[in-house]
Amino acid sequence: MNSEPKSDVSYTPAELLKSYIEWGVDETISEEPINWFYETDNIQIKQNTTSKTSSNTLNNTAPVSQAPLASQQEHIDMAKKLAANCKNLDELSAAILEFEGCSLKKTASNTVFSDGNVESDIMIIGEAPGGDEDRVGKPFVGEAGQLLDRMFAAIDMKRENDFYIANLLPWRPPGNRKPTDGECELCFPFIKRHIELFEPKLIICVGGTSASTLLNTKSGITKLCGKWQEYIMSGTTVPIIPIFHPDYLLRQPQFKKQTWHDLLAIKAKIGELNID
Repeated sequence: MNSEPKSDVSYTPAELLKSYIEWGVDETISEEPINWFYETDNIQIKQNTTSKTSSNTLNNTAPVSQAPLASQQEHIDMAKKLAANCKNLDELSAAILEFEGCSLKKTASNTVFSDGNVESDIMIIGEAPGGDEDRVGKPFVGEAGQLLDRMFAAIDMKRENDFYIANLLPWRPPGNRKPTDGECELCFPFIKRHIELFEPKLIICVGGTSASTLLNTKSGITKLCGKWQEYIMSGTTVPIIPIFHPDYLLRQPQFKKQTWHDLLAIKAKIGELNID
C-alpha cells in the first residue's frame, strides 16, 4: 500500500518563517506563473471604464503624499552624523541601536557591538556576526570564536584581559553570507568612530572583508595577510595587521601554519610597542 512520505522535521509556521530568513529568502512566489502584462492591461481597462463614474469621488479625495525612500548616500550621511556626535562607546552603542538605515537590522536578532577588555590597547575587528553571535549578542562566540580564543591563548593573550573585539558590521547578514560592498560602506562610519573612541595602539583585522574595508584596498586576504600596515586615526597612525578569519581556518586548516607565524609577529609587535 502506497503512502505519502513523512518528513522527519516538523516546523511551526513561526519556525519555518525564521528558517526562511536565515536561509536568505527575501521574497515569496506563487505556485503558478502570473502574466503581469495581461494583469496590467486589465487594470488599465478597468481604470478607464470606471474613471467617469468615480471621477467625483477621486476629485473629492485629497491625494496621499508618500515620502520618497532615502538613498544609500543619505543613509551613509546619516550614519556619519550619528557616529560623529558620539562622545564615548556607550553613546556609540546607543546610536547604532537607533540607526534604521541598514536593512540587515530588520533580519537580525541582535545588534552585536563588542566584547573583551575595554581598557586594553589592542583592538580586533572581525567582519560580521554569525548565527551564534546573532543569538547571543556578542562577537566571536561560536566555533570560530572559540578557535580565535585558542589562537591568542597560544601567545598568552585572553579576551577578558588583553584585547577588545568588534565587528565591521553589527548585524548578521542572512544565511551568514558575505557582506556586500554597500553594507560595508554603510556601516563603516560606525566602526571608524568605534576605533577613534577606543584609541587602540594596535589593530588586528580578522578576515578579508574587514581588512580590505579598513585599508581601503581591493587586495584579497591572501595578499594582505601577515603584512604590517598603518591605519590613520585622527591624525595619528596605528599599526594594523590582517590575519585569516578562524572560520576560514576551520575550512582550510593548511593555512594555520601561516597564521601561527602571524601570531608570533603580533606578539613581537606588542613587545616592541611596550603594550601591557
